[in-house]
Amino acid sequence: MVTIIVLAALVIGFFIFASLYTDYAWFAQLGFQQVLTTRWIAGTLMFVAGFLGMAVPVYVSIALAFRFRPVYAKLNSQLDRYQQVIEPLRRAVMIGIPVVLGLFAGLATAGRWSMVLEYFNRTSFGKKDPQFGLDIGFYVFELPFWRSIVAYSSAVVLIAGIAALAATYLYGALRFGGREVRISKAARIQLAVTAAVYVALQAVSLWLDQYAALTKDNPLITGAQYTDVNAVIPGREIMAGIAAIVAVLFIVTAVIGRWRISIVGTGLLLVAAIVIGGVYPWIIQRIQVKPSERTYESAYIERNIKATRDAYGVSGVEEQNYDATTEASSGALAQDAQTTANIRLIDPKIVSDTFSQLQQYRQYYQFPDQLDVDRYDIDGQTEDTVIAVRDIDLAGLSSQANTQYNRTFVYTHGFGVTAAYGNQRASDGKPVFLESGIPSNGKLGNYQERVYFGETSPPYSIVGGPEGSKNIELDYPAGSDDSDGGNATTTYQGNGGPSLGGFFNRLVYAAKFQSEQILLSDAVNRDSQILYDRDPIQRVQKVAPYLKLDSDAYPAIVDHRIQWIVDGYTTSDAYPYSQSQSLSDTVAGTDSSAFSTDQVNYMRNSVKATVDAYTGKVTLYAWDTQDPVLKTWQKIFPSTTEPVSQMSAELLDHVRYPTDLFKVQRAILGTYHVTNANSFYSGDDAWNTPQETTTGTTDSEANSDTVSQTTTNALGTRTTPSQGNLQDPYYLTMKVPGQDTAYSLYTTYIPQQSAGANNRNVLTGYLAVDSDAGGAGKGEKAANYGKLTLLTMPKTDNIPGPAQVQSLFNGDTTVSQELNILKRGNSTVKQGNLLTLPVGGGFLYVQPVYVQSTSSGSYPLLQKVLVAFGDKIAFEDTLDQALNELFDGNSGAAAGDQGAADGSGSSGSSDSGSGSSDSGSGSSDSGSGSSDSGASGSASSGDSGSASGGSAGSSSGSGNQALEQALAEARSALQDRQQAYAENDLVAAAEADKRLQDAIEAATEAENGN
Repeated sequence: MVTIIVLAALVIGFFIFASLYTDYAWFAQLGFQQVLTTRWIAGTLMFVAGFLGMAVPVYVSIALAFRFRPVYAKLNSQLDRYQQVIEPLRRAVMIGIPVVLGLFAGLATAGRWSMVLEYFNRTSFGKKDPQFGLDIGFYVFELPFWRSIVAYSSAVVLIAGIAALAATYLYGALRFGGREVRISKAARIQLAVTAAVYVALQAVSLWLDQYAALTKDNPLITGAQYTDVNAVIPGREIMAGIAAIVAVLFIVTAVIGRWRISIVGTGLLLVAAIVIGGVYPWIIQRIQVKPSERTYESAYIERNIKATRDAYGVSGVEEQNYDATTEASSGALAQDAQTTANIRLIDPKIVSDTFSQLQQYRQYYQFPDQLDVDRYDIDGQTEDTVIAVRDIDLAGLSSQANTQYNRTFVYTHGFGVTAAYGNQRASDGKPVFLESGIPSNGKLGNYQERVYFGETSPPYSIVGGPEGSKNIELDYPAGSDDSDGGNATTTYQGNGGPSLGGFFNRLVYAAKFQSEQILLSDAVNRDSQILYDRDPIQRVQKVAPYLKLDSDAYPAIVDHRIQWIVDGYTTSDAYPYSQSQSLSDTVAGTDSSAFSTDQVNYMRNSVKATVDAYTGKVTLYAWDTQDPVLKTWQKIFPSTTEPVSQMSAELLDHVRYPTDLFKVQRAILGTYHVTNANSFYSGDDAWNTPQETTTGTTDSEANSDTVSQTTTNALGTRTTPSQGNLQDPYYLTMKVPGQDTAYSLYTTYIPQQSAGANNRNVLTGYLAVDSDAGGAGKGEKAANYGKLTLLTMPKTDNIPGPAQVQSLFNGDTTVSQELNILKRGNSTVKQGNLLTLPVGGGFLYVQPVYVQSTSSGSYPLLQKVLVAFGDKIAFEDTLDQALNELFDGNSGAAAGDQGAADGSGSSGSSDSGSGSSDSGSGSSDSGSGSSDSGASGSASSGDSGSASGGSAGSSSGSGNQALEQALAEARSALQDRQQAYAENDLVAAAEADKRLQDAIEAATEAENGN
């Protein structure tokens, strides 16, 4: 039995050692071992402190009670029996109980290492709170530390006191006889002193609580309000004084032996807590404040507004009144030609399937469900680009190929990126690729295409080998006929993971990943490396545990390499008077929960991180050098961040303003754009972010799955409708009124409204931020990067909001008829992102419309574009045609897809190039297997037929004359019907309806016949 226990202990110990050893090897390979060792040392010291802080006082308390027990005390029979049972185990109990309690306390405190390190390395904010005049750093770094110390100490003293009380009773120092309580002198002194220490700690806790009032969430605001400042805070000071006096009374009891004075004092403390801490503030709030709440709370609302805007970095937002027109006049976009040319038509949420079918090539590759938007300098012009990494997908392997050997040694990496112009489309609706093929070919130049560190990389891969050894890693499908089955192979040449060269390393990694192949396979050699923890966000999080990371890592071609760019945030929930909100709920666009554990009220984009897709190297750049939280962590982990001056000019060209931070700021500015306390209290100008207008997955239906959100504010408790699916902010190169043309991130606002009201989906605000950090050279941020601009609409204006515009699109008879035609047969319609642009003196809405066959292997094709300006809409094959139609035949500017419908424009020529590339890729794809070839083929034929049929309704040259004639008759009937209704001629309207129905039936027959 002993042997089994020893062996089990050795095995467990080895697995623990393997975990620690491999962690160190991983951090050391990246050069961040200081982060790990600091955490280990700090966590260990915290565990020891927590263990000793609990175990020693409890042991001393029990030992003192036993040491000074009355030797000749007369015990009742029941206590005698207890003593007889416990006495043989007394030493084990006296040591075991403190040790067990100490272990729990040590484990609980070990996780607080970051708070302690922040306290000892704290940095001043240079700003003071408006109530006590203390530096903000006191609330962020010091107050949490001291409150934790007091709470922990109180728990220790309370447990030690309970242990002492039990021991004194068990050994007869505390006896109960009828109405009489007898206690020995030693027990009296011990219990009274313990009670004095506990009450003294409560006095300190009450004193600290007055500062915590400045970060308390109240129904109206976060922070101390009138009742808090004039009743609660003074009350806590008084109660702290009373508690200190009661602590002294317990000391007196220990000396003179009279319990009455300390018991009376304790009773008075409890009464004071009820009266001063509860009743008096309630009276002040109900009798004095509530009847004139706006007057009394005005000063504190101002504090909240100022602190919130500072804490979230929106105090410098530039607000402009924008008296938007709703009249679409000829040539209105002449002053916005650059914005018009860059309007993005390719929806990154929809075209993933298109990228996959056209550019995936093999079943073991994949693209993400949502692609990324970036910008590149193409032939001297900045182009908004939809880009994605062709990552590895082991789930796509066939059952025959899905072996442990293949997953570990062969299928190790993805290959290259695919990128398309954001503002262009080919004549058949496909994206126009500026980078495509495998190996890649296009406008992005030469770069290291192998992706060993990606968002879907395998849990681990073993790579590398001696020079001259046989390549076993599948590199990419080459289409050649050789011993590798037509695939190019490679051997990893980077330094991306810990070495597996020695037997010991193989052994510990075999234990870590529970795989005997790591230990036994002949594919592992002296130069082998093991790559794991490969997701870019995961790698950054491990080396920078103090950061909260943006939910989206995006790829960029930087200095001839694929680099993942990750935004890191420093946050706090202790900024006085700043409004608190759930970070995850705000980013996800869902309803906040009272039980959220990730509340923040301070946020900075302090770090920009990069992860090399080939080597896995992580680089942290200190982006916000003024952030006190980042400065504190730089003291804790020195030399782990690089200055911005080390960022190359090309990297800065791809750094953008982060989406998650912008979502948090837009949520704040929905309310805190109001800086007048009275208006803020009234809530008469509060805004919300609009809900997503389409699901992106069904034909053209708006998302109607609404849920309700209950909030409490100055107006009381109310329920507002919420879908938990707020419209995303979008990146666009555009000119915001009053600013230069820049790569920007924007969002819109509509009025905040209650459930059941006649909701007004009119536009009230438009927030944009300059997201372009490049252009100033190496190590220099662009001067306007991060500049927030808020356009506010006059309250008397009725500018249609996104939902209103979507309703216009969906309710228009012409649009609905053409959409129905597009949906005929085996096709579905997907309406893309609804973009809002401040151009032409008003707001232009643009929505691409995709058509997708329901057949297997199909993909969405861009076939139509919807546009709106004011109450006027247009629906054409291209954006350029739609804009001209919308603005009386001449928009005044050319869109990026000019000429795409007939293939005569620049996008048409680009598409030709793309077509040849696709053609080449098609032959390569056919080599990959019949299933891929068949899928692509069915997609092309299926979609082309249905889509061109729909497109012919406007200007397509489909070659089906019967279909074109039927659609022309349908359009004529629609025009006649609208004219008849306008003239109130119901007979003519009925005749037009009959002609329209006949034309639709004829179009259906012609389409099927074609």
